[in-house]
Amino acid sequence: MCRVVDLQQAVLAKNAMAAGVLRTELTARGTTVVNLLSSPGSGKTALLERELLLARERGVPVAALTADLATENDASRLARSGVPVKQVLTDGLCHLEADMLAGHLHDWLPEDTRLLFVENVGNLVCPASYDLGESLRVVLASVTEGEDKPLKYPTAFGLAQLVLVTKIDLAGPAAFDEAAFRANVQQVNPGVEVRLTSARSSRGVGLLLNRALAAADGRHVHTPVMARAEA
Repeated sequence: MCRVVDLQQAVLAKNAMAAGVLRTELTARGTTVVNLLSSPGSGKTALLERELLLARERGVPVAALTADLATENDASRLARSGVPVKQVLTDGLCHLEADMLAGHLHDWLPEDTRLLFVENVGNLVCPASYDLGESLRVVLASVTEGEDKPLKYPTAFGLAQLVLVTKIDLAGPAAFDEAAFRANVQQVNPGVEVRLTSARSSRGVGLLLNRALAAADGRHVHTPVMARAEA
């Protein structure tokens, strides 16, 4: 058991170093990374497509990299926005790592990219432990997933700098208890912002882009208690 723990710590330490290097390099060229985490089927791709379209309309240079175990379906959807998009197939790996991301960005990411949205593998376990050199980490959860997800996945929600509730237009049929969800989020991550969104009805569309631009401009980003404890 000790050997397994030591190996895990070594892997995470190596990733943290790679993430720091990547963050420094991208910041120097004016690019801010936004790491998006969620369960499969949360509506992450639908919301991101709307945000990319809005960024293009506003003239904000953005790009998106999406990771999946298989298929290029998400990249095809995001490419409809007209911004640069790259699909990464992980061949069974349940998360992205900083050095993997750096390798895929080499010779692909346009030099003038202001924001890079990384749509991580649909999974609230593995990706939560891996820093990708992001300046903003966003966790999304749909109303159909239940109010207890923050308590079931405390690392994912505990390290989030912004929490977005998706598919809020289905809150009624799903009997979603917003107050309970918010309370559970605050239990694992006191003070983090929780906002409601719907790609279908356009509620909250633009908020993710605005928060990403604020982070890019150096404005204050929430520091989770869990992150302070790990520092």
